Amino acid sequence: MFDELLGRAELKRRIEELEEKNHHLERRAAAEEERRADAATARQEAEERVNRLEDRIAELDDRVERLQDDEEAEFDFRGTETLRGARLDEVLDRLGSFRTGPEGALTAMVDDETLPKAVEDAFGERASLVRRAVPCLVYTDDAGLVGAALSPPLAPDEFCEWGGSFRMDESWFRPTGRFAFAVARADLFALGVYDGRERLSQRGFESDVKEKHSKGGFSQARFERIRDGQIADHVEKCREAIDESDAETTILVGDREVVRELRDEVDVTATSDASGSPEEALEEGFHDFWATELRLL
Repeated sequence: MFDELLGRAELKRRIEELEEKNHHLERRAAAEEERRADAATARQEAEERVNRLEDRIAELDDRVERLQDDEEAEFDFRGTETLRGARLDEVLDRLGSFRTGPEGALTAMVDDETLPKAVEDAFGERASLVRRAVPCLVYTDDAGLVGAALSPPLAPDEFCEWGGSFRMDESWFRPTGRFAFAVARADLFALGVYDGRERLSQRGFESDVKEKHSKGGFSQARFERIRDGQIADHVEKCREAIDESDAETTILVGDREVVRELRDEVDVTATSDASGSPEEALEEGFHDFWATELRLL
């Protein structure tokens, strides 16, 4: 009775209506947050699949371009092989032992599809295969007995020369001298100092970096800000570790994005899928990097 007289009843009904509306909005917000979390997780999984397929896509793009040109489609490599260890030694020894007259052996380092005239003339119609293999070292002779393209881990600057034998340098293909070799991922870093293949020292660490946004909790935007900050802190620790190394030459492999952030700190970079603990990643990355691709022309 007093509530009716004082107008409280209407206020109470209004409060109840507002509370019900508020509960409805909270349920809608929770459903929307869950939908966004599902979408974010799906996007992250898709990005992971994209990263795994990028290298394969590059290979297929090259093949599509080749097949679109009927003239170049007539030719293909006589064989391809990844060389390491004893097999690499065997192939390099064979090339190194080749002897001709004073100007019978051609060696060239080519970085793009604009080939030196000497390479065009020596390979003729099969020069298209050299273009597909670049960047690479090419070897041939004036009798056409040898035709090979090698893609070494530490390729030299461009050159093109005829001589009585093929130009070879061990440092293009094998680890020589003292250098630092590092592996960097978004959550891991490892660095070893080497003398040739012998590891003299090693250091490494892992950082706590969030991988995926789970359902519920804070928003996707906040999650990404936190993760980006964690990665930035990790990259800075990697930079400091590289700076502390006293090696004159540093090779860095790892995740494409992290390597890009650190490329100004090192001399040579390459992507790598090396995984596991810091020591395991260092061993795997080192093994993968010191390989040479052979294509028979």
